[in-house]
Amino acid sequence: MQLIDTHCHINFNAYDEDRDELIARAKDAGVNRIINPGIDVESSRAGIHLTERYEGMFAAVGIHPNSTADFHSDIIKTLRDLSHHENIIAIGEIGLDYHWDKSPKAKQKEAFEAQLALATERQLPVIIHNREASDDVMDILEQWVKSLPETLKDRPGVLHSFSAPASIAERALNAGFYLGFTGPITFKKAEDLRRIAATVPLNRILVETDGPFLTPTPYRGKRNEPAYIPYIVERLASLKTINVEGMAKATTENAEKLFKLP
Repeated sequence: MQLIDTHCHINFNAYDEDRDELIARAKDAGVNRIINPGIDVESSRAGIHLTERYEGMFAAVGIHPNSTADFHSDIIKTLRDLSHHENIIAIGEIGLDYHWDKSPKAKQKEAFEAQLALATERQLPVIIHNREASDDVMDILEQWVKSLPETLKDRPGVLHSFSAPASIAERALNAGFYLGFTGPITFKKAEDLRRIAATVPLNRILVETDGPFLTPTPYRGKRNEPAYIPYIVERLASLKTINVEGMAKATTENAEKLFKLP
């Protein structure tokens, strides 16, 4: 069974003590490819370095909304340069976050739209962060997809760690996006999220850890890591009433298509 963790911050300090062992555990669990998204210029560079160190590691470059307070146009030039690396498969993670007051909304939107324009230019899909900003995120994305080249129309990106209402899932799917599901799909009180996941077409589902955060049951409360992807796959399989192998195959093929993974 081959699995892909489509979103894990392997470069974070939480993994400094046992990164090699963590990658080995992931492979033992069937997770042989991992995507490391950037949250700022430094982490985007770090993600690239990890792709050169570990087989099966890929990266995205981008500025997280909480890192946009000092955003300026030169940052786009840097991201553009970084995006030409052979192991860069997306622009992200980018989006809007109205939960934390770390950057003004206008600044977040400026950075978001500039990075969407870069994604169009580079013909790369996007990894979207949305926290308590669903309507604004979708308003911007729905406008963006109207002008996409043919190479991106059927793979514009993913709403990562999806946790928004069903109406937002519907809008995202109608715009061509994939939905990424993380550890909370396994949480006892996540019935609303599971109801939404059950309605998502099988060919639009991705699995991710968002490690080191959002650890699935039965390890909730501990550091998350790619080796825990099977718990998410198992929960989704039960929701879609298919076997685990079928869900693993579908989510792996979805990630390969969206990100054009080798």
